[in-house]
Amino acid sequence: MSDALDRPYVWQSGTGTPLLLLHGTGGNEHDLLPLREHLSPDSPVLSPRGTVLENGMPRFFRRLREGVFDEDDLRARADELAEFLTAAEGKYGVPAGAWIAVGFSNGANMASALLLRHPESLAGVVLLGAMVPFADAGPEDQTLDGKRVLIVNGTQDPMATTAQTQTLAANLRRRSAAVEVLAFDGGHTIDPATLPTIKQFVSGPVG
Repeated sequence: MSDALDRPYVWQSGTGTPLLLLHGTGGNEHDLLPLREHLSPDSPVLSPRGTVLENGMPRFFRRLREGVFDEDDLRARADELAEFLTAAEGKYGVPAGAWIAVGFSNGANMASALLLRHPESLAGVVLLGAMVPFADAGPEDQTLDGKRVLIVNGTQDPMATTAQTQTLAANLRRRSAAVEVLAFDGGHTIDPATLPTIKQFVSGPVG
């Protein structure tokens, strides 16, 4: 399993809900680390860097052009990320499948792909600026019963449009995921005003 960890990443230890942070295109393993203080300061955090380069910018999977994903590559990279998580669980003593993935843009699309292909890897996902990862169900058509999803997209987002948001939510609900949608008046960004709601989501359902 040591080879599975052979990629740039940051690990920060903690005692709360483990967070998997997945950056957007052109980001790196440090980009989303400040979210920890806003969402769950005591949580252990694992933040890997995407291993694909597009014009020198790190990504988690290839795309054919803007808005059109290389779905074969996405499936392969999701499988690699699942192996990476298993290896990290063994090295750092994280319970298997306990992660809440928090991804932005390309990282959000990777998080939803990982949830669809390897639901055993994650307890839930927070999808920021997220699109539909796969054009059809295919081999990802398996139950997500017990998985929690929060989709946080801007109503003015030119990529993660309202139609994308609705389709993504419907696809996940059809697989029995517990899906919440949080819309904000903005574009393809992380809106600070949404962080308190995301924090509540990360801490888990009340009652």
